[in-house]
Amino acid sequence: MPSFTYTARDAKGELKTATIEAANREDVVQQLRRMRMNVVKVEEQSKTKVKTGGKIAMRDIVIFTRQFSTMINSGLPLVQALDILSKQTENKALSAVTRQVVFDVESGHTVADALAKHPNAFTDLYVNMVAAGEAGGILDTILMRLATFMEKNDALVRKVKGAMIYPGVIMSVAGIAIVVLLIFVIPVFQNMFASVGLALPLPTQVVIGMSNILKSYWWAIGLAGYGAQFGLRKYYATHEGQLVIDRLMLKAPVLGDVLRKSAVSRFTRTLGTLISSGVSILDGLEITAKTAGNRVISDAIMASRASIAGGDTISAPLAKSEVFPPMVISMIAVGEQTGGLDEMLAKIADFYDEEVDAAVSGLLSLLEPVMIVFLGVVVGGMVVAMYLPIFDMINAVQ
Repeated sequence: MPSFTYTARDAKGELKTATIEAANREDVVQQLRRMRMNVVKVEEQSKTKVKTGGKIAMRDIVIFTRQFSTMINSGLPLVQALDILSKQTENKALSAVTRQVVFDVESGHTVADALAKHPNAFTDLYVNMVAAGEAGGILDTILMRLATFMEKNDALVRKVKGAMIYPGVIMSVAGIAIVVLLIFVIPVFQNMFASVGLALPLPTQVVIGMSNILKSYWWAIGLAGYGAQFGLRKYYATHEGQLVIDRLMLKAPVLGDVLRKSAVSRFTRTLGTLISSGVSILDGLEITAKTAGNRVISDAIMASRASIAGGDTISAPLAKSEVFPPMVISMIAVGEQTGGLDEMLAKIADFYDEEVDAAVSGLLSLLEPVMIVFLGVVVGGMVVAMYLPIFDMINAVQ
């Protein structure tokens, strides 16, 4: 039986919004009338999901947030500002979400509660900061701070992802080149050598064997690759698997340094933004743990939250995790003692943003010669292996 979301006024004239199951829309209206309620709006939930589905990019949310902040700061009413945003945003999915938010706010919900119904667009961090802004009467300031935070966070993510694009493309091209050589080029040389009946050197035999295996068992190799990928995803979905893989990623040469620094930057900036916006430190740590992006770091943050709840400091559990650099631990400890934790966290985040830039540059400068050597050894080695018998043939003729 389908579910319907309705808004209706009771006998006292108060708006009520709830969800009810019924055969159709008319049945919902009849049930509400029997309850002596005046129907304002009835919508089927499945239809609402279709309308609000779709991808919403971080950039769209940043623009939405900045415009929302500007309009609120200019004195526009909440509903009017949201209605304008729903009409002018170019992203259809975000426009549909905003219309739903307008409907919920008109029905008596807070902006934070209305946003919380759309986790595909607005994160826990976003909702909690908006709630803090509403409670403190500084929603426009909080929204501007949110937009700035999201821009910096998005830039950080782009830096790390961008560092992976170049080596990923090079390795993909190298893989395609190797497959083309093994399937189409090597068999030509193999037939030529077979017609001559010349004894083949070991490197040539190895390359021809690889070509035969790929041609005969390509389907098995494909299935094995898919199975390995599927198994790795399943293992990573478990708590233990996620912990093991994330720990290995942090310990990886060079790449681990980039991931660690980017995680420290994200943690400090997120927590600092939440605390400065009026979110309690316990809620802030819980939200930050969810956005850490690494199970090892997430567990360290949650251990810190438990420490705070027990009356201890944040810095002690972070030091025990051996994930955060000593400088970060010391600066957080100073921030706790002086009462300026949010400012100290912002300074750490700014410092580690620059550190991520340097680490990414170092990673790329190291990967370039490694990839050149790899391509030279693999592709060049295959070519040399196929020409060795030809050199033998030339020597035999001489």
